[in-house]
Amino acid sequence: MDLKQTRRRGDELEAALLDAAWQQLTQSGYADFTFEAVAARAGTSRTVLYRRWTDREDLLKAAVRRAGARAPIELPDTGNLRDDVVTLLHRASEARADFAVTLSVQLAEYFRETGTTFANLRELLIRRGRSGMELVLERAQDRGEITLEGLTTRVIELPLSLMRHELLWTLTRVPDDVIAEIVDDVWLPLLRARGALRDTVSTDSP
Repeated sequence: MDLKQTRRRGDELEAALLDAAWQQLTQSGYADFTFEAVAARAGTSRTVLYRRWTDREDLLKAAVRRAGARAPIELPDTGNLRDDVVTLLHRASEARADFAVTLSVQLAEYFRETGTTFANLRELLIRRGRSGMELVLERAQDRGEITLEGLTTRVIELPLSLMRHELLWTLTRVPDDVIAEIVDDVWLPLLRARGALRDTVSTDSP
């Protein structure tokens, strides 16, 4: 799309530029992710890009952030902790599988060049404030299913961390049985062992 012909301005123009940058990255890879290529794809000039981003790493991070924000994950509210977390993992896997594959495959050279990892880039996608897992657990605490006192961030985020590891390892959506195993056989028993679960919460799947 020629941005000059559409005469876009401000946020609309920036969004279109970042969409073109993401397309360039996903279709041609990091080696061909240049200001020249992105400008050509967007139908504009390099100057327009340089007014907004200092270098291609800056542009890449902005494109990744926008692409990640396009598929927000709706927080579940099933009425019980176990089903909330299983549903959250399922939604996260569905929403992020293709995105994670793109980052893993297309950005291998970027990670080598910059000495960074997927974890560093993931920080761009973490919204400010409380995470989805924290919000889900806060609801469960309000229902009397759990106490968050003494739980570290690593323990709270463990289900998503294990799901993400599986996703990046297999480069495909995480199967339902694996998600259930993460929650039922790993995470809920850990919470019970730490005294965080109330007696009303089962560690068995329905």
